[in-house]
Amino acid sequence: MGGTAGYVWSVVDDAPVREVFPGIRVRPLWTGDDGAKAQVLEMDPGSCWEGIDVHAPGPEEVFVVSGTFHDGEGDHPAGSFLHAPAGSWHVPQSAAGCTLFVFYPEG
Repeated sequence: MGGTAGYVWSVVDDAPVREVFPGIRVRPLWTGDDGAKAQVLEMDPGSCWEGIDVHAPGPEEVFVVSGTFHDGEGDHPAGSFLHAPAGSWHVPQSAAGCTLFVFYPEG
């Protein structure tokens, strides 16, 4: 017997898609009992978050899977990791388009 009790997996293409802003879609992959969640965020070229994205109640962790992500301060190419502490904020955008893996350890 393997050690897979409680093990969960998802396939991005099978995850439901919800458009949060024009050209910006979220695909939820997992939500924990404590509110933690993992998702994929897809941003079309030229898309921009409407308003500011405040990290609450906890931090946000982002891995740029493809393309180039701009957080309002600078460009982050594929392979970049960003940790945004609770209470921080940014304005997500992408001139070229990008796909992000986003993890909220505290919801």
